[in-house]
Parts: sequence; structure tokens; C-alpha cells
Amino acid sequence: MKITLIRNATLWLEYAGVKFLIDPMLSDAGANPPVPNTENARLNPLVPLPPQWQALGQPDVVIVTHLHPDHWDPAAVHWLDKQIPVFCQPGNEEQITADGFTRVTPIWVAGSVGEIEIIRTAGHHGTGEIGEQMGPVSGFVFQAPGEPVVYLAGDTIWCSEVAETLDKYRPEWTIVNAGGARFTVGDPIIMTAQDVTAVAQHASYTQIVAVHMEAINHCLLTRSELTEHINREGLEGRVHIPADGATVSG
Repeated sequence: MKITLIRNATLWLEYAGVKFLIDPMLSDAGANPPVPNTENARLNPLVPLPPQWQALGQPDVVIVTHLHPDHWDPAAVHWLDKQIPVFCQPGNEEQITADGFTRVTPIWVAGSVGEIEIIRTAGHHGTGEIGEQMGPVSGFVFQAPGEPVVYLAGDTIWCSEVAETLDKYRPEWTIVNAGGARFTVGDPIIMTAQDVTAVAQHASYTQIVAVHMEAINHCLLTRSELTEHINREGLEGRVHIPADGATVSG
């Protein structure tokens, strides 16, 4: 099992012989406007793609957790082969099909790729009215013979659904979106440093890979800040904070 962070939440997961591309955002740096109602007006994405990303080639399967533009953008739609199988949450299949993809499958409960079982999980993309406005989001659990269980939490804060998924599947690896993204009002809409700590404390059996940082203008938690927090909590051996282009293996 290899997890390569391309940028933001865009991941390349090599698992049981299958190459998954997760939440592809492939726009050039500065190609898109800032997220509205945020503390700064920096153009998105904030940073370029790592130079080695195209050497990966086309994936075998694409996973889209939800359709926010930092997880599925026109550049990805343009670059990807339209024959590649795409798995998504229910309700997103019509848009992805309209984008030209011919093998789109919504996962209501579970799907499969060969011997790999892919189970959809729930979360909360924020709290209160803002969380409602952000719409439904999904995570996915990957299971296969001879492979560690991998839990991709998706765009969620720490919540009961995340805790229940950890308890049910006891993943060896958990990928969390930990940029602390927020608007000028309301609570964070993805995990903060405190949320990452909560995951680690709740599930002592899992290794955590923290991504979704330093690429979108409303993601305010930096890698260095998260590293300092993790070190203070004594969790540096369990929380991995990869740079863009870096790979974590397990």
C-alpha cells in the first residue's frame, strides 16, 4: 500500500495492485478565484502541482468524495481518460457523467474493484447552517486480502460518524483532510489540529496521514503548525504530514 499526496486532497493510492486517483484537482497555481467569504483573497490553488505527478500516468480508477472544485475541477475533467471507472457518492453521478465520463458508479453502501471492497462512510463538512450548506460529503474504506484497511475520511470534521467508522473497521491507516478550512463566520469545515488529535486518541491502532493543507486560500492550518501540535501531544510517531509529491507506505 502506497499513499502519494499530489496536492490538497488529491491522492494517488496504490492498493492491491490497483492505482486509484482520489479527488483530482489539477488546475495550475492561481488559475481560480479565492473561496468567497474567507479571510484572504489569494488565488487558488496556492501552489503548483509537484513536477513528478504526471509521471504517474492515468489511474485505473478515480474516486470522487464530493464535487467541490478543490476535489473535482475542469482541469481534471480535461486530463482524465473518459473511459476510466469513476466511483462517487450518490447524487454526484449525473454531473460526472455530464462531464463526459462513461463508467460512473455511485456507491450507496459498498462497491468493489476486483478483490477490493470500497465502503462509503459519512461525515460532517462543518457545523450548523454552514455544514448544511456545504452539502453531503463521503469518505471511503478500502479493504482487500493481504492489505491494510485504509480509511479515507474525506471533507469532515471530527464527529460521531468518523468515530463509528474507526470503531467498526479499525483501519491501520486513516487519511484526514486537516487544513482547518473556514469562512469568516462559523466553525471550521474540515479537521483542525485538535480534530487530528481526537482521531489519534480515539483510535490508538491507526496511523494517520494528514493532507488538504497549504493549497486552498481558506485552509488556515499549516503543516508546520500541525507538526508543532502533534509533537506537543506526543503523536509524532503516528501522524504523518507529507509534502506535496511525497509517499507514505504501509
